[in-house]
Amino acid sequence: MAEIARLEYTRNYLQPGDVILALDRWKQYVRGPRRRLWDECEWGRVHWYCCGNPLEGRALLDRVLLAMTLRSARELRAVLATYDALWITPYPYLADRV
Repeated sequence: MAEIARLEYTRNYLQPGDVILALDRWKQYVRGPRRRLWDECEWGRVHWYCCGNPLEGRALLDRVLLAMTLRSARELRAVLATYDALWITPYPYLADRV
């Protein structure tokens, strides 16, 4: 957490609290009901202007991972791995039928 706070104050692309907001958006996106895909953007119904884009949040987390030390990046990757696994398999209950 200390390194994240340091990065948020020293990087010009981060504001205080950006990392936790991006992580929370990503978590809510992949754990959402029926793991809905946010295709509203393609149809012109954009809801991200009020809440933030979870895909941009995930890209921001990748940039933060590159700026962190190896140990801290490993800890953050462990947290992200659980959410990324949900993104890769949107319907885990169907995986055993294949």
